[in-house]
Amino acid sequence: MKSQTQPVAEVLHEITPLADKDFLYIADRHKREFTYPIHKHDVFELNFVEHASGVRRIVGDSSEVIGDYDLVLITSTDLEHVWMQNECKSEDIHEITVQFRLDMSSDGFMSKNPFSRIYHMMDLARRGLAFPLDAVMKVYNDISSLSSVKDGFQAFIKFMCILDTLSRCAGTRTLATTSYAKVNINEDSRRILKVKAYIDQNFTEEIKLRDLAAVACMSEAAFSRFFKLHTGRTISDYIIDVRLGNAARMLVDTNKNVSDISFLCGYNNLSNFNRVFKRKKGCSPTEFREYYRKIKVIV
Repeated sequence: MKSQTQPVAEVLHEITPLADKDFLYIADRHKREFTYPIHKHDVFELNFVEHASGVRRIVGDSSEVIGDYDLVLITSTDLEHVWMQNECKSEDIHEITVQFRLDMSSDGFMSKNPFSRIYHMMDLARRGLAFPLDAVMKVYNDISSLSSVKDGFQAFIKFMCILDTLSRCAGTRTLATTSYAKVNINEDSRRILKVKAYIDQNFTEEIKLRDLAAVACMSEAAFSRFFKLHTGRTISDYIIDVRLGNAARMLVDTNKNVSDISFLCGYNNLSNFNRVFKRKKGCSPTEFREYYRKIKVIV
């Protein structure tokens, strides 16, 4: 168990090659292993990896072992991420990293109607966005040939077409939880916003369905259906995500021991906390903390 006085390492803040007036930086490389530490940066990133089955990808509090193809979009400057070698045995990993800038302000270029799908996708990608295999295959040739386009304007057009194609694909998944990534997700329903605010303020305590239904001014049965319809998740799954997102953030940012974090996130039973964390995150809380500490760099 970690000492309470042990210093917390800082995530590496990457200085990207993009100059102020640049739009795209493309790194197309073949390698045998991933060695770069966990990091974040001030630009957006689309990262494609092939022939890297067994690599562990960490984006915020999401930790997953990838298959032969992986494509992830990250549009938060505060979201830590890394691809770790883990159990990958490939002799020829192909990675294409596209770092770019886009004005995502409410009155900026991307807010105009022709870009509405891309704008929505970029908003979701503040939590990290993983694309399914069929989406990867739709843009595979364009991503693979992007680094060969020498004309800057043509590269811009081609990349925007890649984003447009991805924005039309079904089956994308957000990675980090909202509570870990510290992003606000706008909902159409004020009732949903009120319920989520109540959960954010009370996740350390027992939360009863009747209390949430009262916040929404609905019966318990109607509220359960309403929440699932608007969020795609059951209320119990959402509460678990909030608690584990906050727990993961404490594991990364503090030296509190796991049992204290468990209690602070609404779990009175440490064994239950460990079991739920491992089921949702694919590793134990201690392993999750170690993934970050092994690959952090103090700067």
